[in-house]
Amino acid sequence: MSLAPAPLPQNVKDQVSAVEWQTRVDLAACYRLVAMHGWDDLVFTHISAKVPGTDDFLINPYGLMFHEITASSLVKVDQAGNKRMDSPYEINPAGYTIHSAIHEVRHDVVCVLHTHTAAGVAVAAQKQGVLPISQQSLFVLSSLAYHAYEGVALNHEEKARLQADLGENNFLMLHNHGLLTCGGTIADTFLMMFIFQRACDIQVLAQNGGAELITIAPQILAGAKAMAAAVTKSAQGMGGALAWPALLRKLELQDPGYKS
Repeated sequence: MSLAPAPLPQNVKDQVSAVEWQTRVDLAACYRLVAMHGWDDLVFTHISAKVPGTDDFLINPYGLMFHEITASSLVKVDQAGNKRMDSPYEINPAGYTIHSAIHEVRHDVVCVLHTHTAAGVAVAAQKQGVLPISQQSLFVLSSLAYHAYEGVALNHEEKARLQADLGENNFLMLHNHGLLTCGGTIADTFLMMFIFQRACDIQVLAQNGGAELITIAPQILAGAKAMAAAVTKSAQGMGGALAWPALLRKLELQDPGYKS
């Protein structure tokens, strides 16, 4: 049995548009950055991005770890889950259910990022969910929805309930399951997950201390919601454009193979 990844189609860059190739490069970078931050879960969980100008989206080849993913290895599928280009890999069926559900109804969303981190699942298992105890939590709470656990996401009937629960929010906590962010750019979506994950890390650490927690005043929370609403309507989106170039510089130094 060979341990090498399956051979990929040749010259993918030459077979797609320039804008699709750039989306592939950015999405592959996002996968590598998720791995770099320790948010990956072997070959499980998934990140998708819409192919500009189409209803197709790109998602990870099922069987590759996140640090292995390249621009060429990403699988392009339509809304029905059919491959739009040859690939030796299939896609995660649960990933298809979740991502196709969101891309189907949220036309403002370019990227969807889903994780199963320990802290994320720990908070997702708490009835109160995200607590307003950190600055990071305020940004999450400004656009947070919850979705009840229905088992591994293989039932396509769950899609309608997931869509209804998410609504127009950009942060989704899947109870007993994990975290999800969606945004108008790959950069914004990654930054939102960074903030979401950090809020969960802080909450678990604070709870472990055993001391009474200080919650942020409701009027500050209300102000944060208004501030976040104003920011998301600006040209800077969630601010991912500010952090993304620096993240790519770090990735270039440590793990530049994503662009192939």
